[in-house]
Amino acid sequence: MKKTLFVILFLMPALAWAKPHPEDYPIVVHVQSSRLVMECRSVLTIGRTLCTQNLYLNVLIDGKAFGFKATGDDYQYVLRTGAYKAKMLNDDPADPDNPPGAYEYRLKYEFLFPDGKTRKFSVVSESE
Repeated sequence: MKKTLFVILFLMPALAWAKPHPEDYPIVVHVQSSRLVMECRSVLTIGRTLCTQNLYLNVLIDGKAFGFKATGDDYQYVLRTGAYKAKMLNDDPADPDNPPGAYEYRLKYEFLFPDGKTRKFSVVSESE
């Protein structure tokens, strides 16, 4: 009994930490459009062409327009338009041999969906 209680008490902080908290997602992203795009690339080492279906969004954040690309998966579904909670992620450190100019940036956002799932997006365009 004591061992079971110890295991439960030991795991509770890890379980609480694993669930995203809405207050950690302060940015409201308005998804205006969502589309799936098939993208293919040749892989010379295996002599084949690999294709993935990528998810692209047109969004507004504080009245400014951006294009987002979902990272990491082969997508089958478009994302419904509407408002989603998000947070900006710290990006990988810049390449010291080729740092970005003051006129360039690279950003990633993480969306929090109503069911508690999250998905990461990279900014791929910006417009006024």
